[in-house]
Amino acid sequence: MNATSGVILAMGLYYYGLRGTNAAYSVVFLNLIPIVTSVVAILLRAEKLVFSKWHGKMKLLGIVACVGGTMVVGLYKGKMLHHPWPTHLLRSRTHTTAAPAAHHDMVVGTLFLCGSCLGYAFWFIIQVKIAKVFPSRYWVATLTCLLGSLQAFVIGILIDPHTSAWRLKWDLQLLTVVYSGVFNTGVALVLMSWVVKRRGPIYPSMFNSLTMVATVIMDSTLLGTSIFLGSIIGTVLVIVGLYAFLWGKGKELREAMSLTKNASENEHPGDGDEHGEPVLEVRRRGDEIV
Repeated sequence: MNATSGVILAMGLYYYGLRGTNAAYSVVFLNLIPIVTSVVAILLRAEKLVFSKWHGKMKLLGIVACVGGTMVVGLYKGKMLHHPWPTHLLRSRTHTTAAPAAHHDMVVGTLFLCGSCLGYAFWFIIQVKIAKVFPSRYWVATLTCLLGSLQAFVIGILIDPHTSAWRLKWDLQLLTVVYSGVFNTGVALVLMSWVVKRRGPIYPSMFNSLTMVATVIMDSTLLGTSIFLGSIIGTVLVIVGLYAFLWGKGKELREAMSLTKNASENEHPGDGDEHGEPVLEVRRRGDEIV
């Protein structure tokens, strides 16, 4: 289930959505992953949304702003703010003058991207369950990539059994596959685990907006994609909504930690050393020391 949700659904559907849309459009949905994860957790009653407190209101405001920003990006173009670069590197001049992709591809691609967000949401929820019974994160990542590759191979054979679709040449296609496997999957998983271990699960999501800005610039430079006003407005709404949601989530976590600490002190008021300082218990759990 971990490999199916994290590799087949999350990554697989994202690549299909990327093929039907473009890089600048699809990267917006990466900012929706924390929002969709929280909504799914609320629906599954794994998380509560408290409207009576400020952090609950900020989380709700963030969800509404992110959904509204995504709709603006998808439904409104507006004025063209930047024409494609004349010296873009990965696309020939004939492609820039060609007609844009059909709207049917955008609709299908958007559905794939929404399915990818749901896949990531279920993957994060499954991670919480796995961590309780199998806390070795790097070994979990290894098994997940292995089983996900086997599942993807079987699905790929069923979709396109022709050998021409599986043949790799010494060109940009091979470089893309190697880059995606080494950096986008392997290195990214290790770095994300390292950051989450030291700063918590919310901290990595704060840098998603930088990913969006870098992708828009590189998409225009390398692939010759135009930049429209609707994309800028929608992107700003998504970024504002993301940070409002993360602020509310951070306040909620700090409040929960404070309540847990107070409850622990009330249950064990005498625990500590001869100077009254609390005694820390150090034990090894999986790949980390807690």
